[in-house]
Amino acid sequence: MVLRSEILVNKNVMPTAEQALPGRETPMTLPEFHYVFEGTPLLGPFFEGSIDFAIFGLGCFWGAERRFWQREGVVSTVVGYAGGFTPNPTYEEVCSGLTGHTEVVLVVFDKDKVSYRELLAMFWELHNPTQGMRQGNDVGTQYRSAIFCTSPQQLEEAKASRDAFQAELNKAGFGEITTEIDQAPTVFFAEAYHQQYLAKNPEGYCGIGGTGVCLPPSLQGN
Repeated sequence: MVLRSEILVNKNVMPTAEQALPGRETPMTLPEFHYVFEGTPLLGPFFEGSIDFAIFGLGCFWGAERRFWQREGVVSTVVGYAGGFTPNPTYEEVCSGLTGHTEVVLVVFDKDKVSYRELLAMFWELHNPTQGMRQGNDVGTQYRSAIFCTSPQQLEEAKASRDAFQAELNKAGFGEITTEIDQAPTVFFAEAYHQQYLAKNPEGYCGIGGTGVCLPPSLQGN
């Protein structure tokens, strides 16, 4: 019998369900309120505005979350893990390469103030979506690019924006987009210390860095 601890892990390869760590039934304990948006509940309920949810993976979630909470119209942000097999994983387990999850940001936004298409434009322009199982110097399945859609309309818009951004990348000499686009799986929230990390640690690591390629303005609006 081969124990999981004895498996030689290639962090650039998705584990199988059989290889994945078992995880646990208990979710992480989170703060009640958002650290940046004082008085705003981290996970709701949200009663004002026309609220929707978006889920993006674009490398290390610390810097990604900060860019989204800075966007006007974003009501709350929560970081977590999604797209793999292990329920309620720890950060260390995700880093092991044996959960299959990527780091994601759950973005709660007011559709009357910012559109999903505008958030998609941010997503594409804030990272390099052609790098497969890495983002810059961060290597592994947890850093892969992903859009997890919460409705059929989001799925349609995400795929359309991918095609439009691919056309712009082609002009600039970049390769094929490797972003995973799918219906939203369960998002397992990350530990409390990861939430709004760069607001608590302003000098902390931020791996956000785009290609310099932008979507045409006509494709970024409502």
